[in-house]
Amino acid sequence: MVVIDRVALVPQPPLLVPELVPGVLRETGAVREAAEEAVRWLRGEADRWLAVGPGDGESCGHYEPWRHGSFVGFGADVRVSLADPDDTAPGEVTADLPLPVLMTGWLRARAGVARAAVEVVDAGCAPEECARLGRRLGRRDERAGLLVLGDGSTRHGQRAPGGPDDRAAGFDETVAAALGEVDLEALGSLDAAEAAELGASGRATWQVAVGMARSRAVGDAEDDRKWRGEMLYSGAPFGVGYHVAIWERV
Repeated sequence: MVVIDRVALVPQPPLLVPELVPGVLRETGAVREAAEEAVRWLRGEADRWLAVGPGDGESCGHYEPWRHGSFVGFGADVRVSLADPDDTAPGEVTADLPLPVLMTGWLRARAGVARAAVEVVDAGCAPEECARLGRRLGRRDERAGLLVLGDGSTRHGQRAPGGPDDRAAGFDETVAAALGEVDLEALGSLDAAEAAELGASGRATWQVAVGMARSRAVGDAEDDRKWRGEMLYSGAPFGVGYHVAIWERV
């Protein structure tokens, strides 16, 4: 049985959290509203989420729903959990949880989802490893929505935190088109080395989504399931590419 029929793909900047950016709420409003729309839509599929986000070697791993964290390291003690209080035992707040875990907790609460588990994968993970993880997620035996976190290039223009790179615009245009059209071939073909040079952490998690979308519920073979996509937001405020899209199996 196929148990993931909806996917929400969102960026993971802390600026989505209003308490962290009180001075730029207007500039961040469009991407925040799109991300919230996407996760509310994902909530309609299942009351539990699987989330996949990019990290580094030390933060990679599986995070169960009992985790509790805080954005204190990003400037404000905004506390989040991966599950509702009624759905998990109280736990100690961990100040240094990886960003994708914190963002999943924040988005989970905004959407009203009962619980979420998070897989943090290395942003430099090889495409074949990403696809393998995606196939494993696609063969789970419980219904869940899939939340995919990740940013585009950090090298758009003079405001870019990674410094400007003329390739950034073309890279994120390709990504935006592929996410909106569920072009699995284009996403699967993204070059890991180029993405790393452009600071695009989402490359790995988008390729995890490709592996899931191509998987069968049982076995390793791929099939031709059809997916319908919609792009809700694509832009590069503050020099970083952010994309919000939703996919649904039809």
